Amino acid sequence: MLSHTGSADPYATLVAQDMAIVDAVIAERLSTDVPLVSQISNYIISAGGKRLRPVLLLLMSGALGYQQQNKYQLAAVVEFIHTATLLHDDVVDESTLRRGRPTANESFGNAASVLVGDFLYSRAFQMMVECGSMRVMSILAEATNVIAEGEVLQLMNMHDASLDEAGYLRVIRSKTAKLFEASSRLAAVLAGSDTATEEACATYGQALGTAFQVIDDALDYEGDAARMGKNLGDDLREGKVTLPLIIAMQRADSSDAALIRHAVEQPDPERLEQQLQVIMTVINRTQALQATHAAARLESQRAMAALQPLPDSVYKQALLKLAEQSIARTA
Repeated sequence: MLSHTGSADPYATLVAQDMAIVDAVIAERLSTDVPLVSQISNYIISAGGKRLRPVLLLLMSGALGYQQQNKYQLAAVVEFIHTATLLHDDVVDESTLRRGRPTANESFGNAASVLVGDFLYSRAFQMMVECGSMRVMSILAEATNVIAEGEVLQLMNMHDASLDEAGYLRVIRSKTAKLFEASSRLAAVLAGSDTATEEACATYGQALGTAFQVIDDALDYEGDAARMGKNLGDDLREGKVTLPLIIAMQRADSSDAALIRHAVEQPDPERLEQQLQVIMTVINRTQALQATHAAARLESQRAMAALQPLPDSVYKQALLKLAEQSIARTA
């Protein structure tokens, strides 16, 4: 699992000093005269996590030879945007556990979590304006808009057992992969790259983010709850139809497919654990998890292929390794 400190992973080690500067920027820009804002912001940001989006921006900047100060500011911006989405997500999903501890909404209440998420969004926009680039602002404004659309799409798809793979991919490419894509594209813009290089970087980010989310969705049915820091089967509890369920319903016989559809469309909290056990049997019987991993592997390969035009460097090698390891996660 990627951590921004103390990891032996080559990508984390390469940008460890840069991430220390980003962390200092984050701490400085969380400063506010409203104590609850600082308390909740620090609560969720200090929970750790993979810091993948700022790490991605820093690695891509290195691969393109860009080493100026704006990369630290924008790395903090993408982390603020990501953190704001987590705060809002957990309220919408009524989640109680994230990264092994109570969610902010569980600890501080829904209203405070939503409003602090709004603070982080607005602080991110203050910071991107300071960079003085309309192109940067355009990329991040579009990304936040697409992410919001993805959130609404996911809400519309709740308890919809007819969702197909195309609809599923549309949601995760909006909701999750878009900020990965923006992080990679921003590095190219900062470096003054040509259009083809910028698009290659954006493709890498989108494919990496897609692979990452597909594996996340697989882990919801096969991971270790203690290592993941969240409850297994949460997606089913929340009515989310993800790739393992879509594939299982496609491959299962009519009675098993109907059983899954019923659990998705008409959830019964009192029978959920029993339903989950039966659904896990169907998922295993149809090899839906193996197929989900294969889909993630294709996205990882797409990410690595997108890097071909970039000159060889330790940063490019780290980006290739990141794509490789994104599908080998257990948490």
